[in-house]
Amino acid sequence: MRPAHVLLAVLVAAVWGVNFTVIEVGLGHFPPLLFSALRFLVAALPAVFLVGPPKVAWKWIVGVGLALGVAKFGLLFIGMDVGMPGGLSSLVLQIQAVFTALFAVALLGERPTRVRAAGMAVALAGIGVAAVDEGASGPLTGFALVVAAAACWGVSNILTRKASPPDSLNFMIWVSTVPVLPLLALSLLLEGWSADLAALRSLDWSGAGTVLYVAWGATVFGFGAWGWLLHRHPASTVAPFSLLVPVFGMTSAALFLGESITPLRWCAAALLVGGVALTSLTPSRPRPKTLALTTPS
Repeated sequence: MRPAHVLLAVLVAAVWGVNFTVIEVGLGHFPPLLFSALRFLVAALPAVFLVGPPKVAWKWIVGVGLALGVAKFGLLFIGMDVGMPGGLSSLVLQIQAVFTALFAVALLGERPTRVRAAGMAVALAGIGVAAVDEGASGPLTGFALVVAAAACWGVSNILTRKASPPDSLNFMIWVSTVPVLPLLALSLLLEGWSADLAALRSLDWSGAGTVLYVAWGATVFGFGAWGWLLHRHPASTVAPFSLLVPVFGMTSAALFLGESITPLRWCAAALLVGGVALTSLTPSRPRPKTLALTTPS
């Protein structure tokens, strides 16, 4: 990779890592489901009028929009709202690589190599250590919700792989249109009119800034730049930079939010990042055609 492309990959990882700190700040201004709905509304508008029509079937856009936008980010924001620290969330979410590999085995007929299977085991050990660390300092409800969010992210990864969008920015913008109404409906149902209206009426520059960052920075710029890099370099070259996300996430949370990084959390980070590296960067063996699972196109 050219030095400029390396810097861009690191910048995307930094934007995504700091995003967890920004989310934690934003949750001080908005109920979690409303905040997530605003994120996708601002990401979709006005960009949806500038990127052209969708380039994949609507079933993939709707599927990824529900799995990624409603389920993954809804659970993540609620988990962080009930006490899951931002830095730890950035780390635990990396278990999505293990869920993706497991779903690929079940749904796409892939067979993991021994190295990849070992990576899954190491990453799961890291999740166990992180759970012990979180359990020693706070309730495990938020932790469980973030793990569930990672599983939903794994589902969206499989759907995205099936969709094979030729333009990742176009795809992400259209995906962002799907979660807005479901998240708003869930917010009104679970968080209530009064809480939503109070948050919108008290909107200030700090709250607006968090929405703009998570929408335009983490979503539009992040996914657009990442897709641009993937179009120009092999996935095996670009993917390792995503392992920097929890580094930036935990560091920014420590610097700006005063979140402590305990020895157990360092241990969990080492296990998770190492396990995810083995899981993500080691190719799996395709299943023999005679045994391959069939999936609808």
